[in-house]
Amino acid sequence: MNLDELRAQINDTDRELVRLLADRLKLSGSIGETKNEAGLPIVDAERERQVVERVRALAREFGVDEQDVARVYERVIEASKSVQHTTVAFQGEPGAFSEEAALEFFGRAVTTCPCESFDDVFTSVAEERTRFGIVPVENSSEGSISRVYDLFLDYDVRVCGETALRIVHCLIAWPGVTLGDIRRVYSHPQALAQCRSFLMHLDCELIPAYDTAGSVKMVSEQHTQDAGAVAGARAAELYGMRLVATGIEDSKNNYTRFFILSKRDVPPSGTDKTSIVFSVRHEPGALYEALRVLAESGINLTKIESRPTRQQPWEYNFYLDFEGHRLDPQCSVALKGIEPYCIFLRVLGSYPKAKPIWKTL
Repeated sequence: MNLDELRAQINDTDRELVRLLADRLKLSGSIGETKNEAGLPIVDAERERQVVERVRALAREFGVDEQDVARVYERVIEASKSVQHTTVAFQGEPGAFSEEAALEFFGRAVTTCPCESFDDVFTSVAEERTRFGIVPVENSSEGSISRVYDLFLDYDVRVCGETALRIVHCLIAWPGVTLGDIRRVYSHPQALAQCRSFLMHLDCELIPAYDTAGSVKMVSEQHTQDAGAVAGARAAELYGMRLVATGIEDSKNNYTRFFILSKRDVPPSGTDKTSIVFSVRHEPGALYEALRVLAESGINLTKIESRPTRQQPWEYNFYLDFEGHRLDPQCSVALKGIEPYCIFLRVLGSYPKAKPIWKTL
């Protein structure tokens, strides 16, 4: 068989592969409609894990490298989720890092819905105007986003997932504007803080704004020739602007963790985390006793954060993350065990752990 004949067979095989992929995506769309009708979450980490394990076994059966097949199927799964009519609310303008995190988590075909504030994101999910919301909860350089944690006390929503995004900040301006032309820099206060070292060497005024991408949009609409904005590279592309400088964040290990919000819980995936908020009696040892129960239950804590209750001065709620799903026997027993020491206890959600992307760079 000559080369042309072999290539013709590859073309026929590719056509069949694409036809089968189209069939799979149609089936995924039907599954999405069924999930919507039944009120089930789009993201099912355990099902995704089962699919990948099954195709790994098929790869071994047919003598194909299972790692290669698994990587292909990760993209197939992403495409399948993207046709399931997922809508996600995020804070900011198109091009914001929250939108980028949503696209990474749900796939590039997801419908994203910009909101002016974090409150609007929570409202959108609580009122089911969107299936999901995404909010940043902490940055590796600047710490927790307090407003987001406070909002969990005001809205009936669940944490159904988490993801982490490497944050690369850029100084963005109109085409033709150079670094020496810039006299004002706009961005979200967190972004300005994360680029403190770079910005302090510029002879310019730092002006806080409500959003990173929104700052780029504003500079673009005003045709400002002596101003710049700090945001991600995608914002420059969306608004026809120029990257004056890239990677201007102080730390190259700059990551933001995001929570995925939904009205519904998700089942155990086998590699889960649980987030709770609680308060204890204002007496010696109360917090210790609650944490002791968790420790003696073999629960591995991954984060603890305190926030004012907003009811009495110097009284606090504690936000805590630990490994495991609330339905796991070990976690269920531990949660019941701390109840006697709590005035208030709410499980914010159990969800699959985010992939540790900082270990793969």
